[in-house]
Amino acid sequence: MKELVRSLVEKAKDRLQKLQHKLAEPSIDVEEMKKLSIEYSKLEEIVQLYEELEEIEKEIEFWQEIMLEDSSAERELIRVKHEHEQKLSQLISLLLPSKDYDSIIMEIRAGTGGEEAALFAADLYRMYARYAERKGWEVELADFHDTGLGGFKEVVLFIRGKSVYKQLKWESGVHRVQRIPVTESSGRIHTSTATVAILPEVTSIDVQIDPKDLEIDTFKASGHGGQYVNKTESAVRVVHIPTGITVSCQSERSQHQNREKALAILRAKLFQLKQEQILEELSQQRRSQIKTGERSEKIRTYNFPQNRVTDHRIDYTSYRLKEILNGDLDEIISKLLEFELIENAKRILS
Repeated sequence: MKELVRSLVEKAKDRLQKLQHKLAEPSIDVEEMKKLSIEYSKLEEIVQLYEELEEIEKEIEFWQEIMLEDSSAERELIRVKHEHEQKLSQLISLLLPSKDYDSIIMEIRAGTGGEEAALFAADLYRMYARYAERKGWEVELADFHDTGLGGFKEVVLFIRGKSVYKQLKWESGVHRVQRIPVTESSGRIHTSTATVAILPEVTSIDVQIDPKDLEIDTFKASGHGGQYVNKTESAVRVVHIPTGITVSCQSERSQHQNREKALAILRAKLFQLKQEQILEELSQQRRSQIKTGERSEKIRTYNFPQNRVTDHRIDYTSYRLKEILNGDLDEIISKLLEFELIENAKRILS
């Protein structure tokens, strides 16, 4: 993996030099300069991140040597290793050629398992919200249906930040939990599931919606535990008649704001539907070994008795379940991005 990253960074350095010459040409027009400047900025960030990683690797070696004589150095070693994971994740994300978005819509729904599934959906919501907080991303709640016992039947949120789609797109799928539910008196381990969907937030330019195809109604917004957010009908429900897709939003006090958010979610769903249709048309072509992240696909298991999290797509296991559920997702996301990079590199470097 290290050699692969080095090879791709060397390619980035070569391209950076060529861009420097092109940008220095007197005949370059404004539009081309703008386009090349964006590419230059990205390549410059790649090279800078790689150089930072090399320095961190030296620091890791230093603390590993110190550890032999002083066990108190373990805390510093853990810190720099974590920093290395974060930087590597950023670098791989930049090296990947796939289209990126700085805003996504995340939907988390309780699956099989009744109230325990709803509690697990709430755990996933907190995990992603804390991860977003660690990354400095913005989280905005759009819609939710709670159970009154701390669980969610469904929760929809916007997450906005640099390269958020690349970082989180592989979270789509069925997440499985194995633990003793709080409602279980006999101490038996139950298996429950929750579904996560990641949709890029797209603009009205990407997806155009005919107002004639919409059926819009309003209702009173309710909060956690059933209390009203307000007593007016500010919540909005939108039905797209041709597809039957229904979305709702109740997080804002303004009906207009809820309507705009609901339409943003609808655009994302229609965009996703279009992408799925394209994939279906290309189904005869070879697809990546890392699976599509469809909702029917069990992608990850969270096993509480063993303190274990296993991602089945890349056969990777971590025994840091508590830390991961507390938002420390860099470890798993880095491994998923590494796998994607390797698959892409086979084509780039061949």
